[in-house]
Amino acid sequence: MSGKPLRVLACGDVEGKFDILFNRVQAVQKKSGEFDLLLCVGNFFGSASETEWEEYRTCVKKAPIPTYILGANNQETIYYFPDVNGCELAENITYLGRKGIFNSVSGLQIAYLSGTESQSEPAPAYSFINKDVAELKTSLLSLPNFRGVDILLTSPWPRDVGNFGNKPGQVDTKRCGSVLISHLATSLKPRYHFAALEKIYYERLPYRNHVVLQENTQHVSRFIALANVDNTSKKKYLYAFSILPMSSMDLTELVKQPQDVTENPYRKLGKEAYKPKMLSSAEEEPACQFFFDLSKQHGNKRQSDEKGGQHFQRKQLKKISKPTGPCWFCLASPEVEKHLVVSIGTHCYLALAKGGLSNDHILILPIGHYQSVVELSSEVMEEVDKYKSALKEFFRSKGKRCVLFERNYRSQHLQLQVIPVPLSCCTTEDIKESFILQAQEQQIELLEIPEHSDIKLHSQEHLIFMLNWTLERSFFTVLRKIFPCSLEGKCWRAKPF
Repeated sequence: MSGKPLRVLACGDVEGKFDILFNRVQAVQKKSGEFDLLLCVGNFFGSASETEWEEYRTCVKKAPIPTYILGANNQETIYYFPDVNGCELAENITYLGRKGIFNSVSGLQIAYLSGTESQSEPAPAYSFINKDVAELKTSLLSLPNFRGVDILLTSPWPRDVGNFGNKPGQVDTKRCGSVLISHLATSLKPRYHFAALEKIYYERLPYRNHVVLQENTQHVSRFIALANVDNTSKKKYLYAFSILPMSSMDLTELVKQPQDVTENPYRKLGKEAYKPKMLSSAEEEPACQFFFDLSKQHGNKRQSDEKGGQHFQRKQLKKISKPTGPCWFCLASPEVEKHLVVSIGTHCYLALAKGGLSNDHILILPIGHYQSVVELSSEVMEEVDKYKSALKEFFRSKGKRCVLFERNYRSQHLQLQVIPVPLSCCTTEDIKESFILQAQEQQIELLEIPEHSDIKLHSQEHLIFMLNWTLERSFFTVLRKIFPCSLEGKCWRAKPF
């Protein structure tokens, strides 16, 4: 695979000197050609930046290039960031959020973590803790064939980054920086890692992400710390580079080792390496759903518990499923038809359905590989629910209501189908009746799930089909024969919508 490299600029602490930064960016582009994006780490806002920022916020001035920034590192600047999940602050200036993964249309994968490490809990709003790092790591490490990220953005340095490499002079890397970020960099294996806050420029020698003669060769990582904008010492605060997304590179080219490569600076962490706590699933019930339960009495027999009832695995944690072949829906997969992608979040994305049941048939899909909703972690499920609510509100503004369903039958990757139907042509009772009638024709009995029942208590092997038409009602059935894959298409065609 091959593609066109992206031209990227990275910047250290801006500290409210927006005009100086963007004038410099314009000068660089005039001399060297256009860049695709600007990534800012450290303190973007300063103590006296209100007047200058107002011109950008009100579109009197505009950033010359798409600019992505990290969040606050202190109490004084928190109010500039109204949404912890990220938002557009001004034209061409976007706050990424507290933590997450940004996937560009070209396939570039950028992991980010805002704030400074907190030494206590509860942490201030401008800090991160063990749980934040664990969740960010888990969201990426669960991806099939994960090799690493293209870029990692943090404000603090990683602790011990100077080990085995060139020393950064006045900064003692054994004392400054964050241990949690060191562990994050160890797990995510970024090809480029940018940080700031120490007000110096330091480009470490590239380091290995594998043990020679013991592990397969992997790509190298480069750590670059950037100085503050317009510093009096003329230290470098703007860094330009070209990068081809890892997903588009040939493996032999990706793992080439430069002559000056060193050992991993965090290798000595060894047995002390940070182990994230296992996150418990949220107790929240996903909004109203229908599901088919494949009974142990039909098909291959399954072992049952001593009580002779349903076979649940409440205590045993499920492993994230791996695709048995090429997956069309994992966002990092080359099989994804990216021209259908509508929106990309931190853990999920929206795409148009290929051959949809209607012109505005939408899919909600997890970025990582999950086979069913019962596998989703609490943070992925939370983002799924946000997409559900946003789509419901959007389609209602268009005079429509949403019918949502998941079919987990001979499918590798969770696909939550969202079908809008006109408010004027059907009621929720019409939709319910259509499904019940079609299910009866197929000799399938639909039963209502008790209110506040947690769908995750049902084993994934049993979960075949879930339906949600108002975000308020839930049903299930025991499947007595092969699942009729055409059921969902027939239901709303049974009435003149």
